[in-house]
Amino acid sequence: MPHLSRRATLALPLAAALPGLANAQTPAWPTRPIRIVVPFGTGGGTDITTRVLAPKLSEILGQPVVIENRPGAGGTLGADVVAKAPPNGETFLLATVSNMALAIGLYSRLPYDPLKDFASIAPTVFIPIGMAISSKLGVSTAQEFIALLKANPGKYSYGSAGAGTSGHIASSAFLSRIGATAEHIPYRNPGQTYLALQQGEIAFTSDIPSILAPFHQAGTARLIFVATDERSPAVPEVPTAREVGLGDYKAYSWYGIYAPAGTPAPIVQRMAAAIEQALSDPTIGRRFDEMGTPAMRGWTPQRFEDFLKSEIDLWLPLVRASGARAD
Repeated sequence: MPHLSRRATLALPLAAALPGLANAQTPAWPTRPIRIVVPFGTGGGTDITTRVLAPKLSEILGQPVVIENRPGAGGTLGADVVAKAPPNGETFLLATVSNMALAIGLYSRLPYDPLKDFASIAPTVFIPIGMAISSKLGVSTAQEFIALLKANPGKYSYGSAGAGTSGHIASSAFLSRIGATAEHIPYRNPGQTYLALQQGEIAFTSDIPSILAPFHQAGTARLIFVATDERSPAVPEVPTAREVGLGDYKAYSWYGIYAPAGTPAPIVQRMAAAIEQALSDPTIGRRFDEMGTPAMRGWTPQRFEDFLKSEIDLWLPLVRASGARAD
């Protein structure tokens, strides 16, 4: 996985103003409720992030913002729904690095083109990733867990929110790094993954440290490391991957808002300005900081589009080299 410091500044507010965004005016939009498709089940990071933002976006835009969970195929089913939706400013997608970059190398027939079929609006939050193991394994440290996996090739399994998600690739890359094997079990709903982890049906999962923290604190699972340069404020007692001997192993994701290609530029600009305003709200900023998923503020739609291109260039060779497939 690439070194996180290459992307760390993405989560930090920019001092520069956003020319054109704050003053973008589209008097006729919105006149109807806005739908944001979350291509994963309820209870996971994408769902929580969107539900934090939706009330504020509704307040800013003056229309209800409705969240529609459409899980399946690592987030690609919901993304395809938005790719084929009318470009009228009524449907948006909460996307991730998984279905906008990783999926290109994971699916032989991806039903959409991330660059051609969507209009980039704005990123929302930066997502660090950590690894948690089931407490039923009888081990408690990364070193003990790695030894257990190596001594039992193929015996254990790991879960994720779907084939091709960042959690899937993070776990696959971890196994490759330590020279071990385990079976991947994709779930349609993140809550199913967490339940399976606590019940010992899977040995481990990779996800947002703050979401895994309650299980860690309750003793039903144990976070063994965070794949970031620094320890997570949500679980400061948990070491980094480097601290447990994994060298420069890093894993991360990000979430962002997209619209169907062809959405009028004034709508794109106004939605981007609304997202920036929502992320700048102190209450929302504190909430994301508490979650350990800092807001990605100060972006223009063009910068976000350029960023996606760079992420595809970065991740595609890594995914192909891993040999991971989702179909």
